[in-house]
Amino acid sequence: MDVREKKETVLKLKKEKRAIILAHNYQLPEIQEVADYIGDSLGLSFKARDTTAERIVFCGVHFMAETAKILNPNRKVILPDLEAGCSLSDTCSYEELLEYKMKNPEVFIVAYVNTSAAVKSLSDCICTSANAIKIIEKVPLDKKILFVPDQNLGEWVQSKTGRQMDLWPGECYVHVEFTHQSLLHLKKNYPSAPIVAHPECERAVRMLADEVCSTEQMIRYCRNHPAKTFIIVTEVGMTTRLKKEIPEKDFIPASTPRCACSQCKFMKKITLDKVISSLERDYPEIDVPVEIRKKAFIPIQQMLEWSE
Repeated sequence: MDVREKKETVLKLKKEKRAIILAHNYQLPEIQEVADYIGDSLGLSFKARDTTAERIVFCGVHFMAETAKILNPNRKVILPDLEAGCSLSDTCSYEELLEYKMKNPEVFIVAYVNTSAAVKSLSDCICTSANAIKIIEKVPLDKKILFVPDQNLGEWVQSKTGRQMDLWPGECYVHVEFTHQSLLHLKKNYPSAPIVAHPECERAVRMLADEVCSTEQMIRYCRNHPAKTFIIVTEVGMTTRLKKEIPEKDFIPASTPRCACSQCKFMKKITLDKVISSLERDYPEIDVPVEIRKKAFIPIQQMLEWSE
């Protein structure tokens, strides 16, 4: 089958199986084209919570599918490739966080959504890059905060809120590839283009940005800004969504010192062939142990309540 036929097959199977396809902004263009909803982690969380579909096919990475399952324990949640993991999530294990929590029982743990269900189960509230500032501002002032696992996002939130936090030493391997020097070099070619960066980037990159925000907020910023060209400093898949939403403007994916790739190898594991296979077989299905699911639901629900 060619790409067009594969997309038609996905749409046919989706209807037959009464499924909804949720896709993250970093997914391949052809995956975004067959999705019912494309968004960032916060938007996907709301859609997962509110769907009435019998099946959720999650075109993203493992922790996102787990979150959907936690919010929909009685629905099938399918991740087309179980190897679609997250290097950032892997930097904070359940065992390590449990040890920290036992030594610091009074700490208020805010976990970035890029964490496993088990880590979420130890946390007090979850956040995404879109709502992290709002969530931290909601934490009682007498609470000591541990922010896990992205130290760059945590550092940015500290600078915006003034709240001191202990930061877990984790990072996204894609976003730390961008450098101050590579961005300066690109800016020479597009001197009038605003730089829009994700907060998972390092401080030296964020300081050059005209706007630091989540992927969904990038769409609003670029749509409302008078500029016609933008430099986008995040995973390259985001430019697909931007070009679709704002076709009259140009979006330049930021390059790294080594290449112009800026691709997440985990996000790119989801393909049309795998989506077709997963719909045909109802597999691989995501399951979260009941005890973990119930405990993880509490901080996720807290996030959703504080975000609305």
